Amino acid sequence: MKAIKNILDKITAVSSIVVFIAMVLMVTYQVIARYFFASPSSVTEALTRYSFVWLIIISATYMFGQREHICISVVRDKLPAKAKEVVNILIEIVTIIFAGLVMIFGGFTISKMNLLQIDSILNIPTGIIYSIIPICGVIIVFYSIYNIMLELKKEA
Repeated sequence: MKAIKNILDKITAVSSIVVFIAMVLMVTYQVIARYFFASPSSVTEALTRYSFVWLIIISATYMFGQREHICISVVRDKLPAKAKEVVNILIEIVTIIFAGLVMIFGGFTISKMNLLQIDSILNIPTGIIYSIIPICGVIIVFYSIYNIMLELKKEA
């Protein structure tokens, strides 16, 4: 499982970097085209908008895998070690339920519903654009299962 986690870490980290660099290049091109040639590109504007959403989702998935996501740990930090482990496992279970229902099931449903809707600027199905949601949901579920296994190994 550690090897799979490392591969997913690399994929999400590199994907975040690539999407970020692509966004910077597209925005730079957009600025140059708009101010120097008075010819803004609607394609780069749409791509940048969708890339920003992808960047947030992929980066959030990466941060979740690193356990560096936002959490309010005031109460949990005051608990004894055994109670902390139980709370950590419960948090991971809630995360699995959320990612499973909202990201995987909901994301898959919305992607499937929008496969016939074509983006007017990019001329691609919007379902493809939304497909990042269930993909990242599956990765988050994997990370949660991995984290539960780590917590259970601590107990043993």
